[in-house]
Amino acid sequence: MKVGFLGPKATFTELAVKKVFRGYGLEPYQTIPDCMDAVVDNQVELAVVPIENALEGSVNITLDYLTQVVSLPIVGEITIPIKQHLMVHPANKEKWQEVGKVYSHPHALAQCHKFLHNQFKGVPFESVSSTAAAAQMVMEQPGLNAAAIANELAAKEYGLAIVKGDIHDFDYNHTRFVVLSAKNLDFQSISGSAHYKTTFMITLPSDRAGALHQVLSAFAWRKINLSKIESRPMKTGIGNYFFIIDIEMKLDDVLIPGAIAELDALGFVVRILGSYPSVMVEV
Repeated sequence: MKVGFLGPKATFTELAVKKVFRGYGLEPYQTIPDCMDAVVDNQVELAVVPIENALEGSVNITLDYLTQVVSLPIVGEITIPIKQHLMVHPANKEKWQEVGKVYSHPHALAQCHKFLHNQFKGVPFESVSSTAAAAQMVMEQPGLNAAAIANELAAKEYGLAIVKGDIHDFDYNHTRFVVLSAKNLDFQSISGSAHYKTTFMITLPSDRAGALHQVLSAFAWRKINLSKIESRPMKTGIGNYFFIIDIEMKLDDVLIPGAIAELDALGFVVRILGSYPSVMVEV
C-alpha cells in the first residue's frame, strides 16, 4: 500500500507519515492538491496532508480542495510537534551568521519571526513550497551562503548542518495532518488510537438572523462537544460562507444522526467529511 504526502522528501508531512505508516511505500507530491488527486486517480491508496497549525491556523488549500474539488473521506488524523531549525550548507557552517538569504515555507518563516527579526535584520526571506524544498535549494547552492528553516529529517536527508536549533517563537507548535482515502482503511488498528473525531461541512440555507445559533444549538442541547468551528467562503459571492465543524466523538447511531436530521429539517445542508481516529505522536 502506498501513501502520498506533500514532498519533496523530509517534509514535516513525511515525518508524520513515517511515525504512523511504518513499512508502507511512500510517494512524495509537489502540492497538496497533487496528493489528493493521486488518491482519486488510484496512484496511491491514501494521502496525508496538513490541515491546521497551532500557530498559523488552518491550511486553506487543504480545506478548499477537500470540500469543493474532490470527495475523499477523512479516515484518520495525525498530530505532531513542529520543531524548526536553522541549517546551512556544511561549507558555510562557520559563517552562518553572514547568510544572504533565508528560504522556507511561509508558515515556517512566520513561526520563526522573532528569531529572524533579531538575527537577520535586513536579510531577505524567500517563501518556497515546503521546508524540505528550502533545504534542498540550500544544499544545491553552496556558493550562495543561504540558510533554510526546516526539520531535523531534512538536515539529514540533504546533508545540511544545523547551526541553530529550536528557533520557533513558541514552544507549543503542533500541526494536524488528515489521512484521506477512498478505501476502507482501519486507521484505528494502524495508529493504535481509540480517540475519535468527526468533521462536518455545513451550508446555511440563507443569510438569516440566528442561523449559526441554530447550528450550534443542535449540538449543544445534545451535549456534543465541538472542538473547532470556522467559516470558509463558498466562492459564489461576498458574504457566502459554509462552516467546518469538528466534534470530539465518533459517528454514532443516535446523537449525531439526530443533530443532522434537525439541521436538515431547518434547511441546512450537512456533509460528513469523516469520522476517524485521531493520534498524537512525538518526533
